[in-house]
Amino acid sequence: MNKLTLSRLVTLITFTALFAMAVRTAVDTDMYWHLLTGRYIVATRSVPQVDPFSFTATGTPWIDVHWLSQIILYGTYAAFGHAGLSLLVAVLVVMAFAVVWQQMRGGVFLRAFILVLAAATAGAVWTPRSQMATFVLTAVVGYVLYLYKWQQVDRVWVLPICFVIWANMHGGYIAGFMLIGALLAGEVINRVLLSIEKAESRSPTAEVLTWPRWRKLFIITIVAVFTLLINPFTIGAWTLPLTTVNIGALQDFIQEWQSPNFHELFQQPMVWLLLLTLVVIGWSGRRLDATDAVTLALFAYITFLARRNIGLFALVAAPILSRHAAAWWARTRWGDRTLSRGQPIVNAIILGLIVLAAALKSIVPLLPSTIKQAEADLLPVGAVAWIEQQRPPREMFNSYNWGGYVLWRLWPAYPVYADGRTDVYAAAGGVLEEYVSIVTAQPDFQAKLAARNIGFVVIENGSPLDLFLRREAGWREAYRDEMAVIFTRSRP
Repeated sequence: MNKLTLSRLVTLITFTALFAMAVRTAVDTDMYWHLLTGRYIVATRSVPQVDPFSFTATGTPWIDVHWLSQIILYGTYAAFGHAGLSLLVAVLVVMAFAVVWQQMRGGVFLRAFILVLAAATAGAVWTPRSQMATFVLTAVVGYVLYLYKWQQVDRVWVLPICFVIWANMHGGYIAGFMLIGALLAGEVINRVLLSIEKAESRSPTAEVLTWPRWRKLFIITIVAVFTLLINPFTIGAWTLPLTTVNIGALQDFIQEWQSPNFHELFQQPMVWLLLLTLVVIGWSGRRLDATDAVTLALFAYITFLARRNIGLFALVAAPILSRHAAAWWARTRWGDRTLSRGQPIVNAIILGLIVLAAALKSIVPLLPSTIKQAEADLLPVGAVAWIEQQRPPREMFNSYNWGGYVLWRLWPAYPVYADGRTDVYAAAGGVLEEYVSIVTAQPDFQAKLAARNIGFVVIENGSPLDLFLRREAGWREAYRDEMAVIFTRSRP
């Protein structure tokens, strides 16, 4: 009991609150195709090499670098259902930020404030999908680099191991190489600045890697690049990130690949975090380290390109902000004050109340009634139930946004037209472009539906395709609710 000081109390409250923030109802459209693939891998005891789930890309090579994540996701779901997935995400979030916490400087209240702001920023991407592997491993790689640069602790041998795991869980491993590249480039800049300071007889102000340590990290990075080949797809996993980011339909059609919309409140914390970091850097009186500058700029840039990177920005910005906030705080009149220990009994009571409140908050998203309502609010539950009962003739044209859920409920009886596996449909050639043409009811959409032998369409209520099919000859409205509408082709 006596060990429960005020500092430890604040730390425990921070992470308890973080866990409660991260427990959310596990309903995400792409989650379902990950679950289906995990079930497929477990049932067949093999990783799919070609697409087995759609009729538009059947047999197209599929580089499923998510396979290990999918086994974990499906295993969790099979054992504990949606609630298990929610808790898994919360545990991963706490793990990632626990690693970030170790990289931060300053007093416990300062670090707690920054961590909560970073969590509010990253919360937009906490979903039960394989991208959570990238979230955790980005934090781990950042910590290894922090130890190497700032603490002179050499754990860089861990990096190749991280990338082997990463290449078998998610294609976002490029974020890890961005962190390493930022450090290598930043240390070169720091070295140049150090030479200038020496030439001007000024005291050095940068913490700079020595050339031998720089070379070692560079060599380890090359080794890590080649360890990416240790996966079921070998060189295919190498090229996947570059192939994916060059898919034009991602930026044109898929929200998470578009730039953040800061008119939406839940995306604004990213701007708050960035602006606060820049302001505190200016106030701190501490020179901005070149590695920090390159890292902050690089991850802010990729976040402005695609909102799915917001979480990664939060992970790297928090330690940078803390270093400068700690320097600024030390210069204030409160900087030399010592934090009291508090009363252990009072601290324990406060902690107990906080844990109880967090538990009550966390239970609600796990309730079956909450999960059922969330599915009804987000997914075409009624439309899929109608398809299961009425069994309309194939093939099916479905909304891309619902593809994963439709697969989970209807495959193998009904292969989908499209789902969230954009890399597969891009490799099939023209499927995504054809989908956009149909869903926006372009002049030739009827011919394209006929060419695919589409027997029925399940699409959003009020969408352009819905409005056109209502008055098109040859189509009959078979089902409609507030979420979805189903049209079946009229048979002569």
